[in-house]
Amino acid sequence: MEKYLDELTARYPVLAETAPAIGKLIEMMISLYRTNGTFFVAGNGGSGADAEHICGELLKGFCRKRPLDKADLEKLKSCGDEENFGTQLQNGLRAVSLLSHPALTTAFGNDVDPDLAFAQQVWALGKAGDVMLGISTGGNASNIRKAFIAARAKNMKTVLLTGNRHGICENYADLVIAVPEKETFKIQELHLPIYHTVCLAVEAAFFNE
Repeated sequence: MEKYLDELTARYPVLAETAPAIGKLIEMMISLYRTNGTFFVAGNGGSGADAEHICGELLKGFCRKRPLDKADLEKLKSCGDEENFGTQLQNGLRAVSLLSHPALTTAFGNDVDPDLAFAQQVWALGKAGDVMLGISTGGNASNIRKAFIAARAKNMKTVLLTGNRHGICENYADLVIAVPEKETFKIQELHLPIYHTVCLAVEAAFFNE
């Protein structure tokens, strides 16, 4: 982990003050995946795109190969994998983007309240010990705050990735990673190297080259 944090702060010295919190998130996620937990991510607008990006790095190989072992390959063959496509599948780390269920979110938004679409998914899918990362550049996203409340009620851990505006969501997060910027686009520019570093470190903890 230290290797990846050192590389991050060398490339982005402005993020040095966030390194301890990033390290805590990495440790949290490693512990999560060792107990077969699920990582939930949500955000709005560009932060929503970041949520999808993070899940994409976790659900498949990021910078390391994640081949299936022989037992899994044999299991696939016994289930009909005559083409041996199992050699192309990759092991993943359980991650759910709360933006990835448009039928649910639009139906719930239309019938109930769009501000509760993330909270509804957390309530339906989350379990004790899971982790939710909410991305909010200003830290005041109401749907993230409500999802954090639902997550806490489920005994999940909550993490906020934000800027330095000290929004209300900080009050509902177990861990806050706040980059030292106030303008939305500048905050987002610093979020990407942070979550790439987290994904690199977590991947390295579970998958050897």
